[in-house]
Amino acid sequence: MSNVTSTTTPAQLFDKHHATLEAAVQAIHARGYWTPYPEMPSPKVYGETAQDDGRRAVEACFGQDFDLGQPGRSGWMASERSPYGVELGVRYPVCDGQALIDAAHAAMPGWQRIGAQGRAGVCLEILERLNKRSFEIAHAVMLTTGQGWMMAFQAGGPHAQDRGLEAVAYAYREMKFIPHETVWEKPQGKNPPLKMKKHFEIVGRGVALVIGCGTFPTWNTYPGLFAALATGNPVVVKPHQNAILPAAITVRIAREVLAEAGLDPNLVTLAAFDKHEATQALATHPAVKSIDFTGGNTFGQWLISNAKQAQVYAELAGVNNVVIESTDQYKAMLRNLAFTLCLYSGQMCTTTQAILVPADGIDTDQGRKSYDEVCADLATSIDKFLADPAVATAVLGAIQSPDTLARIAEAPAHGRVVRASTKIEHAEFPRAEVRSPLLLACDAADEKAYMEERFGPIAFVVKVADGAAAVTLSERIVREHGALTVGLYSTKPEVVDAMTEATWRAGVALSINLTGGVFVNQSAGFSDYHGVGMNPAANASLSDSAFVANRFRVVQRRYHVE
Repeated sequence: MSNVTSTTTPAQLFDKHHATLEAAVQAIHARGYWTPYPEMPSPKVYGETAQDDGRRAVEACFGQDFDLGQPGRSGWMASERSPYGVELGVRYPVCDGQALIDAAHAAMPGWQRIGAQGRAGVCLEILERLNKRSFEIAHAVMLTTGQGWMMAFQAGGPHAQDRGLEAVAYAYREMKFIPHETVWEKPQGKNPPLKMKKHFEIVGRGVALVIGCGTFPTWNTYPGLFAALATGNPVVVKPHQNAILPAAITVRIAREVLAEAGLDPNLVTLAAFDKHEATQALATHPAVKSIDFTGGNTFGQWLISNAKQAQVYAELAGVNNVVIESTDQYKAMLRNLAFTLCLYSGQMCTTTQAILVPADGIDTDQGRKSYDEVCADLATSIDKFLADPAVATAVLGAIQSPDTLARIAEAPAHGRVVRASTKIEHAEFPRAEVRSPLLLACDAADEKAYMEERFGPIAFVVKVADGAAAVTLSERIVREHGALTVGLYSTKPEVVDAMTEATWRAGVALSINLTGGVFVNQSAGFSDYHGVGMNPAANASLSDSAFVANRFRVVQRRYHVE
């Protein structure tokens, strides 16, 4: 247990955050817009010095040991390479996996004893602390992932916090269905009734392992982290080796809150491993009962095949696609698609890769547009959007992985180049690897070109026979290769209906005729379900009841009473 004197009990934290928690539960019912965490980096909200304070806090970590006081430390590692060319050099503790497991087990009984309300209160306090340090987390996310500043703040900060709170709300709601105790009385006619006292204890399944990704180290980590914590499980956070700092800051804040509440901080630990085998050993450890993973298919499928002792919640690769059958807002459609392809250089699990267009063209408010015209006009729209270098670098961000740079260089072999990817100089970060989208044209028969995920700013305009063929192909892509998002542009109700039914069968989210300020690769907490869990791209949804309910079990005890 921590030696820190308790300043606020879990019960007091529940009282402090009860109103926010109930509002979150209501929000997941209503599915409208709601958030307690402002998404704009306003000094009026976060403090006049928050921007500079956050930047200085991150810079103070450069070249230093990031000590967390965890058990089993055997050394230090510094593996992060900033896509912006900034020298980070932060050293993280390398801890023995068994030591982390043992510490988690020791912490678990006290976490169970405080009950669902106490755990929810602690989780919401952690989220509130994270929110107050959103600028610090944003700088860490930006420098490790290559995201532009605004995306790093919003997706890395408030939007990630939304997803964490959403998971807590689902967990709390599910656990509220379970009464703590009851008196069971069965009539026996003329004889005295049978009477028993029954108690129902919510018990976590065991140690939870949350494996982060290199592009969204908080947004894709917080749902699993908080779902597991709220349901009574200790959590080991295993970040991507190139995006450790945002996770380390998160773990430190969580440990501080736990210690202040009189709880064992080893309920949340960081597993910064310098060997892949250490991650595999931890993932297959008998004590690990749940694994949350976001990343590529190879390791994701390895986890599903080998971590048989755990429930694996996986978000893997897919081929997101958009069908263009017709439109009455041609320019607005092109602008929306251009932004979609540019945002964070396509390094999002929701970015469109395949754009399906009929061979004989589409009807628009500007007359009939041929397939070739659609290709050329989309390329022109991207050019216009990126004309201002300041806007371009802010939206594109930087390329996170050398593997993505290699894919960009290799991709032109898979189609006719409609728009070449170019390197853009970044005024603030001259060593940044900034690339504009590569747009390729190909036929539907060229399945080897577009029917696998090519992560990064790479998109195909696929020539299909007609609108019906496009809908059919979209469904097959989702069924066979998975997708988190698909889109449709059509002015015809029958086409919209056909596409809707196709997405029901394949199990994928559909966006229809997006021409304004919402894009297919954006997902709103408390409203949008991120992933369906029905196709190869994801076996779970962020968030729904299924995402939390199997992380705890109910153990009962009963005895006769008079």
